[in-house]
Amino acid sequence: MTKIIPRISTRGYYNLKHGKTIKKNSYFLYPKKDFEKFIGSKELVIMIHGLQNDNAGAIAKVILAKNRLTRLGYNFPVIGFSYDSNTTGAHLIKHAKRALSVGQIIAKKNGRNLAMFLENFKYVSPKTKIRLMGHSLGSQVILSTVENLAKKNHTGIIESVHFFGASITSNVPSSKKYGKLLDKVIRGKIVNYFSPTDDVLNWANNEKFVKGPLGLNGAVGKTISKYHQKLVKPKTHRFASYAAVLNSFP
Repeated sequence: MTKIIPRISTRGYYNLKHGKTIKKNSYFLYPKKDFEKFIGSKELVIMIHGLQNDNAGAIAKVILAKNRLTRLGYNFPVIGFSYDSNTTGAHLIKHAKRALSVGQIIAKKNGRNLAMFLENFKYVSPKTKIRLMGHSLGSQVILSTVENLAKKNHTGIIESVHFFGASITSNVPSSKKYGKLLDKVIRGKIVNYFSPTDDVLNWANNEKFVKGPLGLNGAVGKTISKYHQKLVKPKTHRFASYAAVLNSFP
């Protein structure tokens, strides 16, 4: 029997062709009873996948993260955030730019959804340290989550953030706008695993789909003190490759 992977999901909330909102629900939890078990847990990790992931892909990323963290001696719950990132045409070169821009729209909108989960969960389990891991487009979900939480004046609600192959821009950790927000909402550290040899980010940068991705050459400018970065050499852009080079957590 396959073990069920607990996840926060907004699948079916956004249109995969143009990013329009279909449902204004906050999120749903699967399986709901597992989340009741997490109340009072010392820590909780949420893995947020990138573009071109259907529900099965989202689950696979959680399994990869959980297995790697367990090997590193981290034994707290690891769950997933599953959202509509399998945008129409993302696998075809001629539709790649449009599919990515739709993915970015959906990722930004999902910041509201994940922020609502964090608010609700911290209300019932205030002492649980919540750590976020984001791969590729998952970095945009995290950034938008931080924005949403800052608007509601939440301080230190997220314990730490780990980015892998991040597609947000390299000026985010040093910008006046985002620097303040990250500093306020994240209590501990922000760690960015970047790779100048990342094939997908190099392509996206060269095609000007993403201008200067944070996951390619790291941050530019004077960053906030909570920000740290590590140069890594994953085989490919896939999360499996980044998980393989992760050697400590948190």
